[in-house]
Amino acid sequence: MEKITIAYLKDYIINNNIPLAATHKRLCFPIIKRIYQKMNLGIKFDEIKVCDNLIIDGHHRYLSAQLCSYIIKTISSEKTSATQICNWNDIIFDEEDWDTKLKIEHLNKIDADYNKIDLTTLNKIISCPT
Repeated sequence: MEKITIAYLKDYIINNNIPLAATHKRLCFPIIKRIYQKMNLGIKFDEIKVCDNLIIDGHHRYLSAQLCSYIIKTISSEKTSATQICNWNDIIFDEEDWDTKLKIEHLNKIDADYNKIDLTTLNKIISCPT
């Protein structure tokens, strides 16, 4: 599994075609790293919400999926008058984690339930160095 950094992520964006357009100006790099790690380990994720070719909900999942060639499904959604296209090259990747430890634990429980595996098993899978 490739160890991703912000530099790696920006280089990926510059050098690859990303089919869907972003609508968020900021993303959280630690969230992308966690999702990327889980996807590489075979953990399945909910689909992302898309209107036309715009991501409405699921930017972190989508970009993580792009990085590890994970096929993530999409479902149709609606945009609002506030929805604006953002160039992937202009997105700011925050290094500070937007999720608390409690929220990460909650998301891991959701992921375990969604994948029909025990939470302890999920935690072991994601804590193993690769």
